[in-house]
Amino acid sequence: MAMAVVPPPGGFRGPVKRSVTIAGHQTSISLEPAFWEALEAAAAERALPLNALVAAIDHARIQTDDPPNLASALRTWLFCHQQREI
Repeated sequence: MAMAVVPPPGGFRGPVKRSVTIAGHQTSISLEPAFWEALEAAAAERALPLNALVAAIDHARIQTDDPPNLASALRTWLFCHQQREI
């Protein structure tokens, strides 16, 4: 039996590229709108600008033995953040 899947609000949408500043350097990151919205909400919860939260996640990312790309690190951090809230 097939499981019914309901699309997210606004439907399934592809990545959107945005520029952020990390350590004084601008970089572009491509994330799906749902991830941008979740990052903005997480930054607001912490009373941080979006750039500051992304920079903090990036700092933690580059400390790992085999760092993933930044977009993957952001998605992973958001997934873990959401799991802790449930």
